[in-house]
Amino acid sequence: MNQVSKIDFIKAEKLKEKPDPDTLQFGKNFTDYMFMMDFDGENGWVNPIIKPFESITLSPASFVFHYGQAVFEGLKAYKTIDERSVIFRPEKHIARLNASCKRLCIPPLDSELVLEALTTLVELEKDWIPEKEGTSLYIRPFVISTEPYLGVRPSHHYKFMIILSPVGAYYSDGQLNPVKIYVEDEYVRAVKGGVGHVKTPGNYAASILAQERANEVGYEQVLWLDGKENKYIEEVGSMNIFFKINGEIYTPKLNGSILPGVTRDSVIQIVHDWGIPLHEELISIDDLYETYQKGQLEEVFGTGTAATISPVGELKWEEHVMTINHFETGEFAKKLYETMTGFHYGKIEDKFGWIKEL
Repeated sequence: MNQVSKIDFIKAEKLKEKPDPDTLQFGKNFTDYMFMMDFDGENGWVNPIIKPFESITLSPASFVFHYGQAVFEGLKAYKTIDERSVIFRPEKHIARLNASCKRLCIPPLDSELVLEALTTLVELEKDWIPEKEGTSLYIRPFVISTEPYLGVRPSHHYKFMIILSPVGAYYSDGQLNPVKIYVEDEYVRAVKGGVGHVKTPGNYAASILAQERANEVGYEQVLWLDGKENKYIEEVGSMNIFFKINGEIYTPKLNGSILPGVTRDSVIQIVHDWGIPLHEELISIDDLYETYQKGQLEEVFGTGTAATISPVGELKWEEHVMTINHFETGEFAKKLYETMTGFHYGKIEDKFGWIKEL
């Protein structure tokens, strides 16, 4: 792999007007600049550059359109209460990006260069980081295959890009509002040996139909079961899932079809630090319903970059409706949320070394 270190820069002729921080929506507004780097089979990754945000031109025959060879990541930068600009666990996200590249036969990226590109771009755009608590600057690194060729094999040409988007608070009223989740028992998201454990666009395309069906019956998210026996809980469409049962924490173990969430990993470390028993194991939907019937299912919550912690107030599985904690946010989920966001906004000392300060 050809490694490069000098990042070129093209200055924008005119900067955009920044959106109202009180009306920010997820993924709608984008900052003034983006990072781009190309790969070709002879020279490796070349031409790293930060340039004005703009459209790109691709051949209609580009690999990405026909064979879906693409990967992406999602992480956030925050403005702390003492006005520092920080990024949460960028090295962990970059490592996961390279793991996704490996599974999709995409040439590996130089992790140090990606970190340099990411931090340089966010530093340049730090005025776009909204300051209101709960808001953040969403960072989207991604790789697409660009070779104009029809044939199933790895592409010989790629683009790696990073774009930034200021986003509002996931909970607009500042309260952790429980969500309703539909347990999908017909369609499957992924199977062991497939690509469920990496962030590739096809995983999300495969989830849309079930998500639409859940929305039609009044549910906001889909909880996926395993693709072989259709009984073991895996993850929600946009988050990993945790259960508090008899004072202990349970989450599905990583099995090759579950995305290893960075927030999931962070929560596991926090729970261990608190000295609370945590179990990563196979969890069947039947067993979960049994614990609910016995009154042992105390809390359910999801973890992910978008919401950080998302309490679950209701689960619907077949004809069964499980109302969790009287459809109120549990104390444990609330404490986790306050701890995680405490790291994000500099309210709590970063004892784990997760915060990258610019």
